[in-house]
Amino acid sequence: MKRSVFRSRCQIFGRPGTAAVAALLLIGPFALAAETEEFPTGYTDGPQLPGSQWRVHDEARPRPPIVAPGTAGKPPADAVILFDGTNLKAWTSVKDGGPATWKVADGYMEVTAGAGDIATREEFGDSQLHVEFATPAPPSNHSQGRGNSGVFLYGIYEVQILDSFDNLTYADGQASAIFGQTPPLVNVSRPPGEWQTYDIIYTGPRFKDGKVVTPGYVTILHNGVVTQNHTELLGAVRFRALPALVVHGPAGPIQLQDHTYPVRFRNIWIRPLQR
Repeated sequence: MKRSVFRSRCQIFGRPGTAAVAALLLIGPFALAAETEEFPTGYTDGPQLPGSQWRVHDEARPRPPIVAPGTAGKPPADAVILFDGTNLKAWTSVKDGGPATWKVADGYMEVTAGAGDIATREEFGDSQLHVEFATPAPPSNHSQGRGNSGVFLYGIYEVQILDSFDNLTYADGQASAIFGQTPPLVNVSRPPGEWQTYDIIYTGPRFKDGKVVTPGYVTILHNGVVTQNHTELLGAVRFRALPALVVHGPAGPIQLQDHTYPVRFRNIWIRPLQR
């Protein structure tokens, strides 16, 4: 019994003598039952939510599944591991469809210039994607010639990777931009050589009769900071041209770009989301 509750009851019965203690013992179970009733696990008489089969605070509404969160660089328990630092079994070469041949060493993979882009063997729809990367150090070149790569959703919508630390380039081409479309809200790039994170939450567009009926959207946290907030995907990436309409299915690969620069990646995982 909480001390405050005991004190309040003592105020009613006086100092806790034998009679008062006996009375408290009699009242105790009823008081605990009343306290329990004050915090029900749901209700059956709430108003119906518009467009839903559920009522407000519905006792019968299914509870979300319990998932152990990741800690210290470890992915959540329900994540699909795309790269754990040991091999490229989850990836294939976009160039020829064969095994991915990027360098793997010391827990990371590194772009091998000329090997071509790599893509996941498995395809994914709406998802939460986690990618860690590091641009080359010491840096060389400037603008788009510095630590350039990219993460492609569905293989066609590019989230730009670039060394944007003290490196001027066009706004829709810097780190965490939707390339050629939408600049990031802020530049939170770390110095070259330091590990950085992208957490990308996205929903793909829906098509009917060759037209977009529901746009795709993406939210990005770069190094824990929101840089894209429910940003509309205007179309497939194109260089120095308007985004292209590409009709595709509800799922597609995750693709990493070989732009010739030795960008490193580690700890890549994805969580498919249910609508």
